[in-house]
Amino acid sequence: MPRKTDGVLFELQPRPTKGEDGKPLLYAQPVVEYKYNLDDIDDFCNKYRHTSKGEMKRFVELLEEITTMWLKQGCRVETPFGSFAPKIKLLGEHTDPGKVTGRDVIYGGIEFIPSKQFVKDANCGLHGFRLRKSKVGNSQMYDPQAMDEALRKSVRHGYITIKAFQIFSGLKNKSAQRYLDSLCQGENPRLRRYKEGRTWHYTLL
Repeated sequence: MPRKTDGVLFELQPRPTKGEDGKPLLYAQPVVEYKYNLDDIDDFCNKYRHTSKGEMKRFVELLEEITTMWLKQGCRVETPFGSFAPKIKLLGEHTDPGKVTGRDVIYGGIEFIPSKQFVKDANCGLHGFRLRKSKVGNSQMYDPQAMDEALRKSVRHGYITIKAFQIFSGLKNKSAQRYLDSLCQGENPRLRRYKEGRTWHYTLL
């Protein structure tokens, strides 16, 4: 069968959980081949949508200015892309509404809900998908010998850091931390962790 040459390129990544056969469950994610920024949008619109040079950049900057102004006021902003709204968080645990004050609430970021039409228009599956021919990402995580070797090489000054383990294991930051944390758990943990400043240190037991 001829190899598919069109469609969005995707790769497979393992989940922490395992399937019935004992192997990690897989999930698919797109391979990001290109990244576009505001300069690219401005150039594209100038060439193919007859806008003047810099027009789209000024428009987006103005849109950001007005949107953030309204978000700071606690408003929701509706756009053709979707809606933006501020998120807030309640500090601590509370059960009595009468004891909650404004000092117990903090800003928690921005919530974005894409519109149904925007999601439909951005459908990347119209021409199908094609698998990148490579090993499953982070599959070395399930090779005990490879991980033991990475642990051994990562020890510096009597402890292991996530960054050092990343270098020798080839894992991404979150996967490296998840693996090291898993070795600190259970009835017979292999590692103990403690925090020094903003960095987690792991020591062999």
